[in-house]
Amino acid sequence: MALALYTFGMFAALAEGPANDGFRKLNDQIFELVDQAESLIARSGYASDPGPSPWGLEVYARFYCETCDDWSPATLSLWTNMESLFSFTYFGLHAAALRRGREWFQRPQWPLLVMWWHTGQGYPTWAEGVMRHEHLHDNGASPAAFDFKQPFDETRAPTKLDRARSKKLRASRA
Repeated sequence: MALALYTFGMFAALAEGPANDGFRKLNDQIFELVDQAESLIARSGYASDPGPSPWGLEVYARFYCETCDDWSPATLSLWTNMESLFSFTYFGLHAAALRRGREWFQRPQWPLLVMWWHTGQGYPTWAEGVMRHEHLHDNGASPAAFDFKQPFDETRAPTKLDRARSKKLRASRA
């Protein structure tokens, strides 16, 4: 079973404006790193960009507000395990970008990410990611939609992130 991840954010300024130069500069570097991550199974691309094919029609959560530039940062991916995903997210270059998030993004009134165990054939779709994101926001963590604070394992049981394993995985990549 694969761990699915959907993330969503809203820029505070126009996406292509100079306020987001730092984000755009780091974005391609981070995608290169994620594409090399051992624990990444695959990630969805975007219809407007070269790279991986999109997993269905790209849609946004209801939290999206049109800002005249018609896009907002979102990701959809599959991972082998939660500890590797946690390590990628909160350590290294991606963590450095997260620390600068206040420069680029609106303060979210929604979850930054949602995870779930993907049991279907093929890849999850953008619409499924949005549905689970909204489910987490509306109902809190459950086996259907959870985050790192309240994770669930493959059997749908509440679990805890194995931080020692996460640390060991980071050390093996260094």
